[in-house]
Amino acid sequence: MDGGARALSPGLPAVAAIEWAAPWLAPYRDPGEAVARAIAQGGTVAAALQAAKPPAVPDFVTQDALPEGQAYEAHIFRTRTVPTRDNLHDFFNGLVWLAFPETKRRLNELQATEIARAGVGATRGPLRDALTLFDENGAVLDAPPALWEALIARDWQALFVTQRSLWQDARLLLFGHALLEKLVTPRKPITAHVLLTHRATGSTAFDDAAMARNIDAKQLEAKPFVPIPVLGVPGWCVENTSASFYADPQVFRPLPGALSEPKSR
Repeated sequence: MDGGARALSPGLPAVAAIEWAAPWLAPYRDPGEAVARAIAQGGTVAAALQAAKPPAVPDFVTQDALPEGQAYEAHIFRTRTVPTRDNLHDFFNGLVWLAFPETKRRLNELQATEIARAGVGATRGPLRDALTLFDENGAVLDAPPALWEALIARDWQALFVTQRSLWQDARLLLFGHALLEKLVTPRKPITAHVLLTHRATGSTAFDDAAMARNIDAKQLEAKPFVPIPVLGVPGWCVENTSASFYADPQVFRPLPGALSEPKSR
C-alpha cells in the first residue's frame, strides 16, 4: 500500500469518475458499483467494502485502527483486518481483496513472513519489492504462445499488429490496485507488469486459488515481470485500431539491448 496516496473526504466524489464499462474493470464491476453507491451515500470506504465482503475476505477497518509504528502488512496478517483510507487507492485495493482474496492473502503472508524475518528497513529487499510490484502494478496474461513470445521480446508490432487476431483467444487481468487507480484517467503510457507464468491457462488462468498457488517466493525474487502498455490491448482503446498507435518508442519501448548495432565497414 502506498502511504503517499492522496486522502479524500468521506463520500469520495472521485468514485463518480470511474467508467465501469472499461474492459479492465470487468472483474471488479459488480461489487465495485455496489461499493461505489454506498460511498456516494456518505459511507466510508471501509464500511462500504465491509458491507460487500464475503466471509473469506478479511474485515475492512478505518485507517486509525492501524497502530502507529505498526507495519501495514504485518498488521493485516496478525489481525485479519485491512486498514482502509477514504481514497481511490484503498478503494481499488479493497475491490481486489473482494475478487481475489486467496491471492491477496498469499501476497500478505509472504510480506508478513519477510517482515518477521528481516524487519522493516530502509529497503524492502528483492522479495518484498517483487510482492509490492505485483500487488500495486501487476497483471496476469492468458494468451497463445505466439503472443507470449512477442511480449517477452517486446515485439510490439507482432504482439498488437501482425498477430492481432490472436487476441480473440487472449485475456489480460489487471491485478494491481495502483494500476486500476491510475486508469480512472486513462493515459497511453500507463504500463502493467505481467507476471511471467504459464502454469495456469484457459479457464484456470484467473482462478483465485490457482493464482495463489502460482505465487512462488523464489520465482518472485528474480522479478519475473515484463511490462505491457495496457491501452495497447485490442479493444481497450479506440485509438489503437490504427497501427500508428504503436509507433511511439516512448511508450512501446524495445527490449533493452535489442536495438540494432551499427554495421561495421
